[in-house]
Amino acid sequence: MNLRRLGAIILKELRQLRRDRLTFVMIAGVPLLQLVLFGYAINMDVRGINAAVLDQANTVNSREIIAELGSSQVLDLQYHLSAPQEIDALLRQGKISAALVIPSDFEQRRQSTDRPALQLVVDGSDQSIQASTRQLAEFPLPGTTLRTSIEVVNFYNPEREAAINTVPGLLGVILTMTMVIFTAVALVREREHGNLELLIATPVSSWELTIGKVMPFIGIGLIQVSVILIVGKWLFAVPIRGSVTELYVASLLFIIASLGVGIFISTITSTQFQAMQMAFFSFLPQILLSGFMFPFAGMPKAAQWIAELMPLTHYLRLTRGIMLRAASFADLWSELLILMVFCVVLLGSATARINKRLD
Repeated sequence: MNLRRLGAIILKELRQLRRDRLTFVMIAGVPLLQLVLFGYAINMDVRGINAAVLDQANTVNSREIIAELGSSQVLDLQYHLSAPQEIDALLRQGKISAALVIPSDFEQRRQSTDRPALQLVVDGSDQSIQASTRQLAEFPLPGTTLRTSIEVVNFYNPEREAAINTVPGLLGVILTMTMVIFTAVALVREREHGNLELLIATPVSSWELTIGKVMPFIGIGLIQVSVILIVGKWLFAVPIRGSVTELYVASLLFIIASLGVGIFISTITSTQFQAMQMAFFSFLPQILLSGFMFPFAGMPKAAQWIAELMPLTHYLRLTRGIMLRAASFADLWSELLILMVFCVVLLGSATARINKRLD
């Protein structure tokens, strides 16, 4: 082995790396991003779960236990209800993830161990919420030395089947990865093969080019949605309790938004390798912060604000709501509206970048 020739090759690669600024940034950027996300934003110790309380006893002791549970910081008791029907409506709309129910015979129950004195209704469509509320299984009741178990009732997933929680989330994660990667290399490949110059010489507009690139992948994305839903139903008995049509409409909007991200990436990169790197860099925060892998309520407020700027966060709320809670667009209209805004902004930005290149 000739050390001189070997050193020359190493020096050449280092110089090439210095010229490839995007790769150099990714070398430092990906580890830093993961370090910040896992060390700061991701927290398995969930606090501040959006919750409601239904106090049917309305006694001094019941009000005291509401205050104590509220000060525990596990539950954020935002709603005080007057009827059990309100619990189902708030859960279906995604406004709360848990509801504390104090029965009318609470004073009798707290003096015995025959029946749980309290009931905690939990949104079973979010597995992280189920795990987080287990720490409230036993709670000291005021006015007695007893630690009476709280009865935890799981709505929408009473058997606590993990697949029922996971498959609706996987729907968004798979679409994010495939749609962004597919389109991220689309224009880059055209440029590398010399086809972009041919397109510039034609009367093709930026919108025509964008739509032409996007349309085939929309069909591919909808096929992926169908495959995931069919296999999820067949293998894991994952239900679709809401409207299938609304689920496909939400998926269509999310596919368009993801394709917009991919097209935009393809306009700011010069090689397919760079496009793949940027695609990975874009969907890593979405997967970690959207609530798919880690509880959203456990994240710091700053991380939650960042997650709200990501399409996957809102699509997961839509899929879980429609599939597991039988929610409709009327219940989740704000998430649908945000997804529409993402489609317009992301696809518009990508088209503007293409128009700049065509000019």
